[in-house]
Order: sequence, then C-alpha cells, then structure tokens
Amino acid sequence: MKYMMFICHEPERLEEASALVEKNGDAWLNEMVGRGVRLDGNPLRPPNEATTLRMRDGKQLLIDGPFTESKEAIAGFDIIDCADLDEAIEIASKHPCAGVGSIELRPFWPQTDD
Repeated sequence: MKYMMFICHEPERLEEASALVEKNGDAWLNEMVGRGVRLDGNPLRPPNEATTLRMRDGKQLLIDGPFTESKEAIAGFDIIDCADLDEAIEIASKHPCAGVGSIELRPFWPQTDD
C-alpha cells in the first residue's frame, strides 16, 4: 500500500529540523531506498511562499500562504510503498524529523485498472 508521508514541524524549529536532516537524512534515505520502499520525496519551500487556490462560483480566489492555520507546517513529503500501516509507522518513526515535529501518514486510494 502506498502512503504519503507529510513531514511537519513548527516554523520556529526549522533550524533544528534542518540540522537533524543534515546529520541523519542520508542514513534514512539510503535505508529506505535500499529496502525499496521510498518511491519519491522532496523538501518544500516555506509556507510563506505557498499560494492557495479556491474556485467559488466559477471565480478563482488566490491566497498568499497556506490555507490552514496551524502551528505546524508541511516541510516536505515522501511517498512510500509498504506492506501495511505497521511498516509505514516503522519507516516514519525512523525519519530524522519525527523527533522535532510530526509525520502524517495518509494512504493513497487504491488504483483501479480500467
């Protein structure tokens, strides 16, 4: 089953999270690539560089910054392919940012062959 891992942390902990990724990120990445479970991933630019789009009554509404008001921001993502949720949790628990923020694991809808 494929999962999106949203790597989140509080903006004031950006330096701490960046230092952890710098120190331990390659080890996590190498292990997950070696296991064949990491399909893709990337860090994201800060929330203040986001643009949120809404369509209402046929009109485009653009908002600078993220839509959600939260103490944590999505800092990056990884797409992983796991046997089950237990394996996804085990993988996420090893991510360097798990200790300074949170990682949301969200399963993809199953693909159907049409």
